[in-house]
Amino acid sequence: MAKRDYYEILGISRNAGIDEIKKSYRKLALKYHPDHNPGDKQAEEKFKEATEAYEVLSDSKKRATYDQFGHSGLGGGFDWTQDFSRVRTDFGDLFGNLFKGSSFFSDFFEEGFGGREKGYQRGSDLQYNLSITLKEAAMGTEKYIELSQLEKCSACNGTGMKSGTGKKTCPQCQGSGQVSYGSDFISFARTCSKCRGEGEIIISPCGNCRGSGRVRKKHRIMVKIPAGVDKGSTLRIAGQGDAGLRGGAAGDLYILIYVEEGDFFHREGDDIICEVPITFVQAALGGEIEVPTLFGKVKMKISPGTQSGRVFRLRNQGIPSLRGYGKGDQLVKILVETPTNLSKEERKLLEQFRALSGERTSPEVKKFRERFRKNS
Repeated sequence: MAKRDYYEILGISRNAGIDEIKKSYRKLALKYHPDHNPGDKQAEEKFKEATEAYEVLSDSKKRATYDQFGHSGLGGGFDWTQDFSRVRTDFGDLFGNLFKGSSFFSDFFEEGFGGREKGYQRGSDLQYNLSITLKEAAMGTEKYIELSQLEKCSACNGTGMKSGTGKKTCPQCQGSGQVSYGSDFISFARTCSKCRGEGEIIISPCGNCRGSGRVRKKHRIMVKIPAGVDKGSTLRIAGQGDAGLRGGAAGDLYILIYVEEGDFFHREGDDIICEVPITFVQAALGGEIEVPTLFGKVKMKISPGTQSGRVFRLRNQGIPSLRGYGKGDQLVKILVETPTNLSKEERKLLEQFRALSGERTSPEVKKFRERFRKNS
């Protein structure tokens, strides 16, 4: 079943601001939360659907990717164990008080976030610049890229501790994660530099990762580029950034697309522009010419009397829409080439043609000369 549009789910316009997005989500969350609809699977699905929409549209990067690519731009889809964080931050009052003690709420959120030790931190996002051809942008493609990532240390399973050891209370902050300084009248607190605010320190750091819980490695990743991407498009691949600290979720990978246009084509939106030169004889008499497209060669008829600069349209020979609404066209701009390096015989024939036709075969020239005479 096709996924619904996130804007439609929240009942907002595509240019809605963050305040409107929050207001709409809060209303839907209150209406469909399973604590208010016990045993109602349909309400539960609507709650999840609205939450997924909020998580994407409230994040500027994810929203920009979604606006460009739709659901296909979100990589492997929405990952509840990694992506469900903005709701917790933005609506802590709503879920922390109104639904306190809810078993569904606990299961729903803690599956991805609960039970982690102190010091959990999401990994950094990564960016990779990828160049593709215009034909690949039009047809879609798959590319393998090599990426250097921080991944969870296999020796300590990301804990940073040597096997069989643990942690102890930080002696500098006595487990509070903060140290105070100042006078008797005014005191300030700052994050403890020894434990970095965790309140605990590792007794014996892992020798493989030196206590960080992560090691850097190179990976070869296959990236699917959907048909219709343009230069500057950004594709998000969830969970392919750096691994998080202390078992935290991995960051995301953002693929920034660069498109090389090549020799024949120029892109304008979903349309392709191609300039094709023809002889003045072809332009005068008409005929059939062969034209290149992104999808192969096609034959196109030229009308008799075709002027230089005239544009012919080849339907559905352009770029597929990222939103899935058909394809653009190819616009063929005709350039009539004036003959050069004429032989004596060719020149004689053209002079005979000029004597026979005069201005009769060149109506625009005739009009211009008449206007010029009137204004002289």
